[in-house]
Amino acid sequence: METLNNNPFELFETWYTEYRQLTQSTLPASCCLSTKGLDNYPNARFVALKHFDEKGFIVTGSVASRKGKEIEHSQHVALTFWWDETGRQIRIQGDAEAIDDQEADQFFRERSRDSQIVSYVSEQGALLIDHESMIDTYEELNQAGVSIQRPMHWSGYRIKPIRIEFLQFSTQRFHDRTLFERSTSGWKATKLQP
Repeated sequence: METLNNNPFELFETWYTEYRQLTQSTLPASCCLSTKGLDNYPNARFVALKHFDEKGFIVTGSVASRKGKEIEHSQHVALTFWWDETGRQIRIQGDAEAIDDQEADQFFRERSRDSQIVSYVSEQGALLIDHESMIDTYEELNQAGVSIQRPMHWSGYRIKPIRIEFLQFSTQRFHDRTLFERSTSGWKATKLQP
């Protein structure tokens, strides 16, 4: 059973580091981002965690996409991690806020060139009308060898958690669950039944 302390970010870093050391996944930073759909149905998709610290958890992508429009409509979101190699799940609920342009530029520069070009030529989630034209534009930019600037529709969100729940799977089904909740005086940790 995990020892209770009042810093969920330290526990997240420990669990994340242990998972990354064990996993064979080519996408070790993947997590499920859930939003409230514009039609009031929940919506979820896998994204990559780009950074985390005590200010929150950062994910990036097109702010003009369905994801971006849903976050603009309701900032209440959730992130879910499941790490099979360690038998651990982390659930985060919080408020998403846009990162600033300087941070967005930095994360865009860290992307592969292919990813940069695709983000530049694609309006993520928009109706696809002319696939060939999009591929042609991609090829032109790729062959030109020019530096790709971050498009204005590409940025990121910092998810500032209000709740973080850690679950350690047990084959006996008595899973170890710790819930951290933010209060005005800091974080409060409690144990939950499995």
